[in-house]
Amino acid sequence: MENKKQRAEAWFTTLRDQICAEFEGIEREDTDNPEPAGFFERKNWKRTDLDGSDGGGGEISLLYGRVFEKVGVNISTVHGHFSEEFRKQIPGAEDNDGAFWAAGVSLVAHMKNPNVPAVHMNTRMIVTANDWFGGGMDLTPALPKDIDTKAFHAANKACCDRHEVADYQELKDWCARYFYLPHREEERGIGGIFYDQMNSGDWEKDFAFTRDVGETFLDIFPKIVRRNMLMPWSDADHAALLEKRGRYVEFNLLHDRGTKFGLMTGGNTEGILMSMPPEATWLRKPDGMRRAKPITAEDAA
Repeated sequence: MENKKQRAEAWFTTLRDQICAEFEGIEREDTDNPEPAGFFERKNWKRTDLDGSDGGGGEISLLYGRVFEKVGVNISTVHGHFSEEFRKQIPGAEDNDGAFWAAGVSLVAHMKNPNVPAVHMNTRMIVTANDWFGGGMDLTPALPKDIDTKAFHAANKACCDRHEVADYQELKDWCARYFYLPHREEERGIGGIFYDQMNSGDWEKDFAFTRDVGETFLDIFPKIVRRNMLMPWSDADHAALLEKRGRYVEFNLLHDRGTKFGLMTGGNTEGILMSMPPEATWLRKPDGMRRAKPITAEDAA
């Protein structure tokens, strides 16, 4: 298991480096933009376990640019013990005195041009008394385009089809259920794939699929960015972008298990909340609103 942990941790770091290099390359390609190209800045963080001992840590990579308004690509490797309350929610934790190890890479990109969709991707490995992989990717466009939706889903299907441990329709449906805002009765975006607690009994096959998820993202999302990043957009398009970001915030703060996991295990708050967009709005008037009857001085009395 120690060798498996080391291999998984090394892969997440490698994937982070590849993604950051690709995104910085995209920033440099927009040569007609007078704004300077963005580049990643990194910050390490450390975690203290419940008993005060070393609990691992991670590294935040953030870019604010002219194509990517804000993108964070984080890696972490943490270990220690879950609290008595939280271990009940994690498979195998109660059978292991709450001991755990977890490593992963997590990415959220919010784009400057409303024609380019926001994206989320993460893959992780968790060990308690059990061990498993999880992750996936999903797209959240403000201005959905059929060509992007079809290309994104086709790439995810091809990825799943290459691995016997992954059923595309199952992971696609899981994504639709997970990234859902029940209080609004709507999906967060156009979906993708989502999986958790993957342990087929063959660690190598599960790890191979998890690596392919990352490689598939690194192939398909830059293509979508390049296809849309120079398209013109209006004030109305930007307003739609900000409103969609509001939905993104609602989901991540109310329903996202990754956010809760990070906060409950003493993770770095700055890194956990790097998924928040730089701007969002809830300004649109709700449906059914009407002008109220003016209140006179006599009414007030």
